[in-house]
Amino acid sequence: MGEVKRENAAEALLARHGAPRQGSEWAQAARRAARGRVLAMGAAGRRDEYWRYTNPAALNANDAPDVEILKLDETPVFDGVEKLLITFVDGVYAPEHSDDLSGEGLEISTLAEALGADIHWAQDVFGVLESNGQTPVKRPFAALNTATAGQGVVIRATGKVSKPVALRYCREKTTSEALIHHVIRVESGADLTVLENGAGAARLNTVMEVDVAEGGAFHHLRAQGRDHARLATTAIFARLAAESHFKSFTLTVNGKLTRNEVVIDIDGDNTKASVAGASLGDGDFLHDDTIFITHDAVNCESRQVFKKVLKNGATGVFQGKILVQPDAQKTDGYQISQGLLLDEDSNFLAKPELEIYADDVACSHGSTCGAVDENAMFYLMSRGVPRKQAQNMMILAFLDDAIQEIESETLAEDIRARLLGWTERH
Repeated sequence: MGEVKRENAAEALLARHGAPRQGSEWAQAARRAARGRVLAMGAAGRRDEYWRYTNPAALNANDAPDVEILKLDETPVFDGVEKLLITFVDGVYAPEHSDDLSGEGLEISTLAEALGADIHWAQDVFGVLESNGQTPVKRPFAALNTATAGQGVVIRATGKVSKPVALRYCREKTTSEALIHHVIRVESGADLTVLENGAGAARLNTVMEVDVAEGGAFHHLRAQGRDHARLATTAIFARLAAESHFKSFTLTVNGKLTRNEVVIDIDGDNTKASVAGASLGDGDFLHDDTIFITHDAVNCESRQVFKKVLKNGATGVFQGKILVQPDAQKTDGYQISQGLLLDEDSNFLAKPELEIYADDVACSHGSTCGAVDENAMFYLMSRGVPRKQAQNMMILAFLDDAIQEIESETLAEDIRARLLGWTERH
């Protein structure tokens, strides 16, 4: 894509979504700045370093795909968990399908309400973390979201929140397109869990900006929708203060194209961050995890654990980077990405990176792909386990390293049960 075409494509993206008129002066300034970022960087293209493995053409196209609404007999993920439910239908907040936006230790409002206030704490987060995350890698879909998204929630946790906030994304239109932007602030000593579930739209663009204060803890679990032909690009931008904790896990089953980006800035000492994912792809499937973690404080730990099971020509992509700044001594950075290929037609593409400018660090990365271990299969089958069941056991064991990153064992068991059901059906 040439420079002129990139610029034209960026203008087309902005024109397609428009700019919501609501908002206070500070909110409109943030939107104008984001619009300027989109125009300056242009639309994503295959020549971009971090789009080499994933063709963004379908995400840039004028029209969203026509995706059949998937009807499932099974209950939704996290359905049995006590939670505060917030529902979006085709990308629009649906209060009639949601709980009251209140809870102990919580302040919640819609994005429109927060951006319409003359004075609001979100001013220090909305568009700020996304803008910071544009260096050194450009993320035009995230900037587009900041510039144009009119839907989302703004959450402030002031204490240890007893039950998760669950964001459920439902679809009713086959060609829906949605841009959703969430802003989250976890205050000092507070603890918040956020769950996400559902496809949301035929083409979905979400951004979540998470600011965790000193001693705060943020836990995030996401199960992306099962609609096979859906398209999605997501971005999480996190800023972590001293002695804070951040954990995010994503389960992806099906999806023609999914691009999940996570950008974390570790700004305070003695902080821990974990990003993990388990994905299963069958056929016309491309799943891309692109992670960038910057260590800029002392004695901090980060983990990236990603496992992908691929069959019938499916493609998995992992691009992960750990950047250790000069003053980030005693950094412990760990990164592992692995692909399990169930046939010779599938592909796992990985680009692990370490960039280290400090002396006293312990950083490592590893990336492998391969087939099911036939020796292990033979061992199980020799003890009476049918071949299909033996392979399913191997798949679940392979994925479990990522699932173990989940803080809540109850939620981890829910994820394991979903994966078991998928393997049995396929």
